[in-house]
Amino acid sequence: MPGAIMECPDFGEFQDALKLMRKTDDIIVNTINSAIPTNSFHADETNACKSVYEQIQQGHERRENYIKNCISVTSGNVQRLKNERETKSDIQPLSKQLRAEQTKLRMLQVELSVEDLIKERSMKVFNERCRKFFRPL
Repeated sequence: MPGAIMECPDFGEFQDALKLMRKTDDIIVNTINSAIPTNSFHADETNACKSVYEQIQQGHERRENYIKNCISVTSGNVQRLKNERETKSDIQPLSKQLRAEQTKLRMLQVELSVEDLIKERSMKVFNERCRKFFRPL
């Protein structure tokens, strides 16, 4: 799904896919707590934190690529519609399509900002719990 080039036709489907992809970040506290249970129970904290970090980073990279791909595809659609509108005489339907694509593009750009906030929050939680055991390079 997000690994390949996608058309991103429906913003609702896009958001549903992102929601599924953000599951790891949504449950980051539980994930870390299960990886590093308590002070009395000593697990291999270093490897546990490293594994959680890799999961977080992989998810962030995957989602960012997915969002940027959709932004690229939608930007191309906006440009194509602008060009078509300049060459056609009946621009009413094209103008409506263009506005819809421009709105979608703005919403995708907002999702990229949201992704930055999610990444920041996840890394804050990660650092609070794992900084004693694992420090990413």
